Amino acid sequence: MHRYPFTNSLWRQHDRTKPYEQLKQSVSTEIAVIGAGIAGLVCAFELQRRGKQVVLLEALEIGHGTTGHTTAKCSVQHGTIYSHLIRTFGEEVAKLYYTFNQESLTYLQDQHDAGFDMDFEIKDSYLYSTQKSTELEDELDAYRRIGVDGGDATTELNTLLPFPVKQGLVIRNQAQFHPVNYLHELADRFVQSGGVIYEQTRALEISKGPRPIITTSTGRRVQANQVVVASHYPFNDLKGLYVSKFTVERSYIVACEMEEAPPEGMFLSVDEPSRSFRDYHEDGKTYLLVGGEGHLSGQVTDTRSRYDVLEAFAQQTFHASRASFRWSSQDLITLDRLPYVGQMFQREPDIWVATGFLKWGMTNGIAAGRLLADLLTGTENRYARFISPLRSAVKPHDVRSFVKTNVDTVTQFVKGKTEETGTVDALQLDEGGLVQLEGKKVGVYRDLENQCHIVSPTCTHLGCTVKWNNAERTWDCPCHGSRFDSLGNVLEGPATKPLSYEARDDL
Repeated sequence: MHRYPFTNSLWRQHDRTKPYEQLKQSVSTEIAVIGAGIAGLVCAFELQRRGKQVVLLEALEIGHGTTGHTTAKCSVQHGTIYSHLIRTFGEEVAKLYYTFNQESLTYLQDQHDAGFDMDFEIKDSYLYSTQKSTELEDELDAYRRIGVDGGDATTELNTLLPFPVKQGLVIRNQAQFHPVNYLHELADRFVQSGGVIYEQTRALEISKGPRPIITTSTGRRVQANQVVVASHYPFNDLKGLYVSKFTVERSYIVACEMEEAPPEGMFLSVDEPSRSFRDYHEDGKTYLLVGGEGHLSGQVTDTRSRYDVLEAFAQQTFHASRASFRWSSQDLITLDRLPYVGQMFQREPDIWVATGFLKWGMTNGIAAGRLLADLLTGTENRYARFISPLRSAVKPHDVRSFVKTNVDTVTQFVKGKTEETGTVDALQLDEGGLVQLEGKKVGVYRDLENQCHIVSPTCTHLGCTVKWNNAERTWDCPCHGSRFDSLGNVLEGPATKPLSYEARDDL
């Protein structure tokens, strides 16, 4: 019987993680940062560098979250974002978003020049369409209006790519890097300057200030003057209705070895199905990274086919080898497509958040971390207002997005309670699904040793029914994107508590 390979991020194959201790006793600090992804670590690093006392809490291990599962493109070319922002908010906001992210590239370049180990490379970034595209025409106009360093690249792309392109845009001098190496550099330097990191320390709740208290899953407490929530999806999302403000999307990436050099640059199509690709070189090997096949999180069970489609694209288009690595990533898209960075709740000035980076967490995440460090040290920052989570301007597009997102959530909730289930006898080795067992609906994964791992299928966040993800071997929530491993442990929030679990050998 064919065994489908387990997923594994290219960025974590040589993970040089030196484990940090779990929090074993309650502590007090000046600032607590929750989440050791790119936004949380940049924020913590900058705060500690500026003389603050910072404790950083990570639910898993550094590099095991969203930052370690991206394509690691550091570009201000975020699809056709600028024409959208001009239509929705005007040129001023579009230009602010551009410079907000462009400054992240300068920050990375400066750190690379200072000796940070992150495989940093300057690359041009391209958008293309194989059909005539009004989207790209509008985006080209937006480039001209806000002063983007780039423009039409249709002729250039037809010399770079092995297929015809009808229309294309370029932004010059963008970058790509190794995201996990970068996280470790930040962590090392943060600790060397006096910061403290606790891994395997999941935050469950934050009390109201002054001096809010974080309670962890092991019952320990961290008291701080200020708390930053940088956990990708904020786990304290019910307050402030954050739970209703995100669309959660999952996308897939394969890394295939190449005999010949791939096209030079970073590429993204605006056609459907969308494709993102770029190269990476390591230990004498050249990889082509291909991303795409996105969908709403938790709403597709056969995720293996998503990887197969991307692998076929790499092989047929670029004569690549079979995929050596496969992994996936989760993205949070806000109602108006701008991040939420700043004070989290109107009446709680001691709790801050960084989230909602679309599919562009590398630049948005760095920019968010730096912005929060400024806000928490009283440093003026011109970007604070336009991406404040407390921004009040409601546009027609926001209302439509709000309604669509929340109708979909209700639909998935009802569907999960009423859909038919299978039988445990029908499950093959390395297969999972929802079944009826002893009069109850449960989730069962039959592993390669024929042991059955049984979980409650009710998400511990808000009670939606989880679905099996056959490539990742996970249980994914279709309502808000929480994810659990085959033993019920939380992999991604907003859920903070595991699914109930039982192992059986007699099924």
